[in-house]
Amino acid sequence: MNRSLYCAAGIALMMSATLVAHAQAPAAASAPAAATTKLYDVRDFFKKPERSRFSLAPDGRHLAFMARSNGRQNVFVQALDASGAPTNDARALTDESARDVSGFFWKGSAHIVYAKDFGGDENFHVLSVPIAGRTDNGGGAVKDLTPFDGVRAGIVDDLKDDDNHLLISHNKRDKKVFDVYRVDVRTGEAKLVAENPGNITGWITDHDGKLRVATTNDGVNTSVLYRDTESAPFKTIVTTNFRETVEPLFFTFDNKRLYVNSNRGRDKQAIFEFDPRTAKEGKLIYENAEVDTSGLEYSRKRKVLTGIVYVDWKPERKIVDAATDAIYADARRQVPGYEIDLQGSTKDETRYIVAAYNDRTQGVRYVYDVKSRALTKLGEIQPWLAEADMAQMKPITYKSRDGLTINGYLTLPVGKDPKNLPVVVNPHGGPWYRDTWRFNPEIQFLANRGYAVLQMNFRGSTGYGREFWEASFRQWGKTMQNDITDGVEWLKQQGIADPKRIAIYGGSYGGYATLAGVTFTPDLYAAAVDYVGVSNMFTFMNTIPPYWEPYRAMFYEMIGDPVKDKELLTSASPVFFVDRIKTPLLVVQGAKDPRVNKAESDQIVEALKKRGVAVEYLVKDNEGHGFRNEENQFEFYGAMEKFLARYLKS
Repeated sequence: MNRSLYCAAGIALMMSATLVAHAQAPAAASAPAAATTKLYDVRDFFKKPERSRFSLAPDGRHLAFMARSNGRQNVFVQALDASGAPTNDARALTDESARDVSGFFWKGSAHIVYAKDFGGDENFHVLSVPIAGRTDNGGGAVKDLTPFDGVRAGIVDDLKDDDNHLLISHNKRDKKVFDVYRVDVRTGEAKLVAENPGNITGWITDHDGKLRVATTNDGVNTSVLYRDTESAPFKTIVTTNFRETVEPLFFTFDNKRLYVNSNRGRDKQAIFEFDPRTAKEGKLIYENAEVDTSGLEYSRKRKVLTGIVYVDWKPERKIVDAATDAIYADARRQVPGYEIDLQGSTKDETRYIVAAYNDRTQGVRYVYDVKSRALTKLGEIQPWLAEADMAQMKPITYKSRDGLTINGYLTLPVGKDPKNLPVVVNPHGGPWYRDTWRFNPEIQFLANRGYAVLQMNFRGSTGYGREFWEASFRQWGKTMQNDITDGVEWLKQQGIADPKRIAIYGGSYGGYATLAGVTFTPDLYAAAVDYVGVSNMFTFMNTIPPYWEPYRAMFYEMIGDPVKDKELLTSASPVFFVDRIKTPLLVVQGAKDPRVNKAESDQIVEALKKRGVAVEYLVKDNEGHGFRNEENQFEFYGAMEKFLARYLKS
């Protein structure tokens, strides 16, 4: 099963009597004096960077990046000199004013392709713009390649060896499925490449851009389909129950076999070569005894594997290529003490974008020249936030009441003794997702306000193997919630948390966990913030987007069937137990949310108001599943700041 679908879904009781003595607690290192820590304005954490998301043109002559224009993040382009340093003034290529550009990439060295949606509805359009401002044939500066109302589009293959075309999928013909088109980025002309028969949920090309692999889903079983050429019919080569994964990553460089991420017959996902003619995993490329593998990297120019990606307590990369290892080693030498990532390169791989960062800063971006080994600084992402003022995100573990090891993170406010602190518990969304070590502006904002922040990868969080993931099935509000509660009890046992000053805040599934927390453990929390969270399991299941329809049976197995499991879903729905809620609550919702409809928040707010429970409700009509517009984020986090201060400050 492709678990990333469920991460995208954004669905991101009784207390344990004993907590194990060997649970890891962060070292109580001496903290700097509180007076040295600056109190930052809430906007400092959430305002957009002046420049970010740097990307090199394939020919290395230009740099693209995101920057502010018309009050939104738009795409800019700037010329580079022979050494790779920016020269001349940057020019805005896009002119979006309603919402930030969602993402972009180079199409050849003459065009930028970017995505936009409308008010958070997640019906993304794909657009192109020439960096010269106008196309050679006189077309307009910006071309909407998918100009269809209510249609969701995405990229199947950016066809790096073809400067003028993309493979794009969209659901114009049928809202439930996605067909594939070859689209000219200059004119918008589209040619159908593959019509979805109704059950295909993913497409994969070979290194020549030929569509040769597809995945299907009947709601429970996932199949991988293969063909030798685009003119041949697809044939099913392997079928697995959704509990098992055989995920094609990309073709071997001779286009004859596949690399797959697979947990077939094992608990942890590992990377193998896979022969489509025998449908068997072949050579093991990499496995990790503790966590799943998550990705495989390669050099397109040299046609070699370069690295295996996985996440332990922090993102890790096992480098398997000497040339790549040399670049990473040299970058670490020049920027010691930071995590290093290569974030794209020129086509000839002579220059790379290098990111240097850690858990206390989004860091700095550079251009790295392989031949000269020179690092040219492009800019700091958030220079107004001093790294020394930010808090460390430390890994912790504790045991759940039924014996599962739960991994998580504890962020302690700088300059505060880690005893008897106000705490914000922050369960992640998904729920089939995971928190990881990184710079997180929400966490830093809360720590800067003096709160300790606990994040936990409760059962069902991805990356810890199949058994841990399956332990979450049909456990919304049950053992999944116990894992969160047991983390709170662990914090209290460690003496870190003031039992009277603990809040819970989460978005998407984390919003559900927030509502479940104040419903099923009503004496545990002093305040709660529900951000686009589910309140009613029945209305939630009945309003999933049409393009998730192929997965409905899978949702029923993982969450519960509204008919067969009526009692289970009723018992897990906070809206039916509002009489238990006494915790002050702030509810935040986007009116155009296609995943967790506004009705989910309306129900809980109306029910609480009828009972006279303190509830604040913030709704934005131009947002969807989470706020993206800067001014709305400012309002939300400003409201959260005041709300938490009211109930957690002694």
